[in-house]
Amino acid sequence: MEIIENKALLLKLRDPSKVTAVIPKSKHLGGNDVLVNWGLDEAQVLKNLRIKNVPSPILRDYNWPGLHKPFDHQKTTAAFLTLHPKAFCLNEQGTGKTGSVIWAADYLMTKQRVRRVLVICPLSIMDSAWRGDLFKFAMHRSVDIAYGSPEKRRQAINSGAEFVIINYDGVEIVLDDIIKGGFDLIVVDEATAYKNAQTQRWKVLNHIIRPDTWLWMLTGTPAAQSPVDAYGLAKLVNPLGVPKFFSAFREMVMFKASQFRWIPKPSAVSTVFNALQPAIRFTKDECLDLPEMVYADRHVALSKQQEKYYKLLKNKMIIEAAGEEITSVNAAVNLSKLLQLSCGAVYTDSGETVEFDIKNRYAVLKEVIDETSKKVLVFVPFKNSIEIITEKLRADGYTTEIINGTVNAHKRAEIFKQFQETPNPRILVIQPQAASHGVTLTAADTVVWWGPTSSLEIYAQANARVHRAGQTSHTTVVRLQGSHAERHVYKMLDNKEDSHSKIVDLYKGLLE
Repeated sequence: MEIIENKALLLKLRDPSKVTAVIPKSKHLGGNDVLVNWGLDEAQVLKNLRIKNVPSPILRDYNWPGLHKPFDHQKTTAAFLTLHPKAFCLNEQGTGKTGSVIWAADYLMTKQRVRRVLVICPLSIMDSAWRGDLFKFAMHRSVDIAYGSPEKRRQAINSGAEFVIINYDGVEIVLDDIIKGGFDLIVVDEATAYKNAQTQRWKVLNHIIRPDTWLWMLTGTPAAQSPVDAYGLAKLVNPLGVPKFFSAFREMVMFKASQFRWIPKPSAVSTVFNALQPAIRFTKDECLDLPEMVYADRHVALSKQQEKYYKLLKNKMIIEAAGEEITSVNAAVNLSKLLQLSCGAVYTDSGETVEFDIKNRYAVLKEVIDETSKKVLVFVPFKNSIEIITEKLRADGYTTEIINGTVNAHKRAEIFKQFQETPNPRILVIQPQAASHGVTLTAADTVVWWGPTSSLEIYAQANARVHRAGQTSHTTVVRLQGSHAERHVYKMLDNKEDSHSKIVDLYKGLLE
C-alpha cells in the first residue's frame, strides 16, 4: 500500500472489484492497481474488508493539540482506535494510554463521528489521570466528573460536557441518564474490572452498549490471573469471537485437573489472543521514545474515620501553633503524625499504635499491582503500616516479603537475591530508609509509594533501586495520596526541595 500525494491510497489487489464495488471514491487503474480516496470512511471500509496496514487519516489531518506532543507509539495507538469502533488497547501501564485515547476521541469529534464520551474508570484516577490528561491534551473540550450524590452524578451526565468521567459502580446509579445522554463512545479504563460476565457491574455496562456505540477497553493485563479472565472482556467487544456460555470457553482454555482445580492448556495463549481482538499492544520496552521513568499519581479518598481524626489533629495543631513558636522539631513531629494517619496507622505519644481503615488505599494498591505482570516495590515510610499491608497482600495470594529496620543484613541480602533471581516473591514491601542505598532491584518495573517520605534524598535513592544499571524496562513510579499533607510533600519532592530546610514553611502551609 502506498500513500499518493497525501490524498489517496494505491492498493494492489487480486480482486480489485472487492473494493471498487463498495467504495464509490475508488478507481481501478488496470491490472491489480486500485486508487482509493484517503478519508476516514474509506479507511474504515478497507479495514472491514480485512485489508492489512490501512493507515488512518488522523496521521495526515490531526494537529495533536495539548501541552505535550505524542510519542510515536501514541500516534500509532490513536490511529488504530480511530479505525475500530470496538477494540482493546492493551498497552502496558506507563505507556500513556489515556493520551492516545483522548487524541483519538478528539479527532473523531472533529469528524463528527463522536459527540460525547463516557470514561468509566477507578475512582483513584478520575481526577489525577483522566481529567488531568484531558486538560493537558484536549483543553478545548469540556469535561465533568460524575461523582458524589445521585443528583450530582445526574447533573454531570446531563451537563452536556463532551467528556464525562465516572467510576465503575457509579454507572448503575445513573443508568437511565447515561442511556439518554447521547454517549456514542464509551472508554473503560482498567477494564479487568469487567472480566466476570456474571456480575451486576458487567451486566450494567453491557446494557448501555448499542450496536453503533464505540467501545474502547483499556488494560495492560487482560488475563493476568487466568485465561478465563478474557471471557467477560471479549463478550463486550467481540461477542462472536467466544462461545455463548462461559463453561464452553473454559473448556477451550483450561484442563480440569481435579474437582476444584483447572490448569491452562498449552493453546490458551493463542485462544485468548484471538478472543481479545481487535487489539493493539505496546510494552514499555517497545516504546523506545518513552522517558526512562514515568510518574503517575493516584488520589485515594481518606476513610470517614481518617477524615474525622485528620481534622481533629489538624485543629489541635492550629491551636498549639497559636500559642507557641513553630520549630523544625515540632513541625517535623506533627507533619509525621498527619502523614502516618493518611497511611493508616499512628503512633500515640505513649508509643501505642492506633490503626485506621485503609480499605480505599489498599484497593488502589491492588489495582496498580494487577495492572502489571512484573514485579513491584511498595515503599511504606512508616513501620506501623508495613505489617498491615503485607498481611492483606498475602491473604489475597500475592507472594510478598518485608524489608525494614528489623530485618538483619543476612536475611535482607537473601530476600533481595530471591527477588532478583527467582519468580517469588513478586512484591517487596519496603521501609524506604532500609533499602535506599546500594541495592539493585531491577527485577521490578513498578514502584508504588504507599505514602510519601519527607526526605528528598531517600525518595530519589529509593526510586533508583529499579532505575539503575541492569534495568531493561522502562519504569513507572505510582504515588498514592489522599490528604492535604501528602500532596504538599509530593509537591515539595517534585520541586526537589528537601524538607529539612523547608519543614517549618511546609508545616505552616498545611495549617492555613
